[in-house]
Amino acid sequence: MLPRFILVFTSMLMLAQPVITLAQAVNPAINPSLYKLNIQTPVISTEGMVATQDKIASRIGAQVLANGGNAVDAAVAVGFALAVAHQSAGNLGGGGFMLVYLAEEDRTIAIDYREVAPLAAHRDMYLDEQGNVDIRKTRFSFASAGVPGTVLGLHHALSNYGTITWQQAIAPAIKLASEGFLMPYDFSSQLHMYKNRLSRHPATKDVYYGDDGTPIAPSELFVQEDLARTLKMISDEGPDAFYHGEIADMIVAEMERGEGIITHEDLATYSVRERETVRGTYRGYDIVSMPPPSSGGLHIIQMLNILENFNLSKMGAGSAASYHVMAEAMRYAYADRAVHLGDPDFYDVPVGWITSKEYGAELAAKIDMNRARPSSEVSAGTPTPHDSPNTTHFSIADKFGNVVSNTYTLNLSYGSGLMITGAGFIMNDEMDDFSAKPGVMNAYRLIGNEANSIEAGKVPLSSMSPTIVFKDGKPFMLSGGAGGSQIISATLQNIINVIDFDMNIAEAVNFPRIHHQWKPDKLYLQPGISPDTQAILRQYGHDLSVWEYFGRTASVAIEDGVFFGVADPRAIGGSAEAPDQID
Repeated sequence: MLPRFILVFTSMLMLAQPVITLAQAVNPAINPSLYKLNIQTPVISTEGMVATQDKIASRIGAQVLANGGNAVDAAVAVGFALAVAHQSAGNLGGGGFMLVYLAEEDRTIAIDYREVAPLAAHRDMYLDEQGNVDIRKTRFSFASAGVPGTVLGLHHALSNYGTITWQQAIAPAIKLASEGFLMPYDFSSQLHMYKNRLSRHPATKDVYYGDDGTPIAPSELFVQEDLARTLKMISDEGPDAFYHGEIADMIVAEMERGEGIITHEDLATYSVRERETVRGTYRGYDIVSMPPPSSGGLHIIQMLNILENFNLSKMGAGSAASYHVMAEAMRYAYADRAVHLGDPDFYDVPVGWITSKEYGAELAAKIDMNRARPSSEVSAGTPTPHDSPNTTHFSIADKFGNVVSNTYTLNLSYGSGLMITGAGFIMNDEMDDFSAKPGVMNAYRLIGNEANSIEAGKVPLSSMSPTIVFKDGKPFMLSGGAGGSQIISATLQNIINVIDFDMNIAEAVNFPRIHHQWKPDKLYLQPGISPDTQAILRQYGHDLSVWEYFGRTASVAIEDGVFFGVADPRAIGGSAEAPDQID
């Protein structure tokens, strides 16, 4: 019989997600102190890492790295693969944000390929005769769609920063759509869950449901001929096929049939924007994230600036004190988000003020460690003069030192639920991310005001938060996630768990989370937080609400040339894949 300590050690490895081998654990090339062996252990490699919310897409990205491609090459291949295999958020009919760090140039590029409001959009377009917001129109109609940016965004990234051809990047997705894949359990269960929404439009229903209305069953081969043909046109003709050619014609024809407002002019004039990243520091680490019209990067830095004034490490991970102070920091940040955030091309966002250490310290001084401040007592700050104006995430790092942190979305799961007839892809419902009426909550219960009002050509405010943490000038951690308003708080807690609580990246991602967004005045808790901790939080005055769903992140950590990857276990089907470990 094996000695007890070997049995215990082996059991820990078997429980780890994902499993590493004993040979890996004792590999002298990998310093064990780097991964802090625990029951929760990340995938480990010295050749690179791809972490996404879908195992098929992760493997496609890892194969690109194994073939010598860089992180951008893998990101574009993953982006198209997710449009086939992870259709609740992966998309051709949506948009997003990508951060690219180029090791050779030592610079980070922020690529904004977010959807924009069509030229016919106007401030009151979703109000009924009584002046109330028509939720069906803002979320579940063709009029809810912004002009998609994914195809041109991925093309921009590859043509400027990639090394493989456009055709090579799309080929795996074409094969996946044309030959099909076995329907995963989670995908099939979503088709059951969203059947009413996805059965409203014949084109969507025909793809996902049989003649009797039964969803495609788990392990059944799922072939998408229309989507394969669309991808083939994009591969052969480039983005022009989508924005000027036959696909554009199909989109506009669908809009005209379904009372949407996207026109040929909207598609032909769409452009990708490169923006200046937002930057901050936290306990000696450099934080680089996406700028507005993403709100995530700004408020992650703002909350870190607040929390830097408290000794979280001493409080301890999972303690009532640490959760309390994080919740209060979130409360102040989301109050500012409601008032001061919008498209910087239309509204002068006070970036410098929100991300300043001085403002962080000012807000920290308002936090009472023994009492939760009611949101009725918290309002957005007043800016001082300043200098500058359902979703899926993937994190990719290559052996050359380049990294990509990318988040893109259709907004709600399966967006509007409305597919373009003959094209095989669903349109976003991103217009709901605007403030349809000042002070009225959107689908994620986020409040917006004048800064995020609807205007033609304007980009709706987003919570997407692709982020890169640097240590000693080198990428140390990539993170971001899905989950609407919870993306910001989830990414924040991943960073804190690694830096303040010394967790490996798997522990950091898996650790129970909280979320507060000012209004409604509730502290949301993930199951697994101690009842004793919850009791103390109630004593502080927090109104607690336990949620099963708490966002989904995909993260990579890098240290001393070793890559550590993890996909959030809160969603079925995600994985981290290393190029030297694929079949």
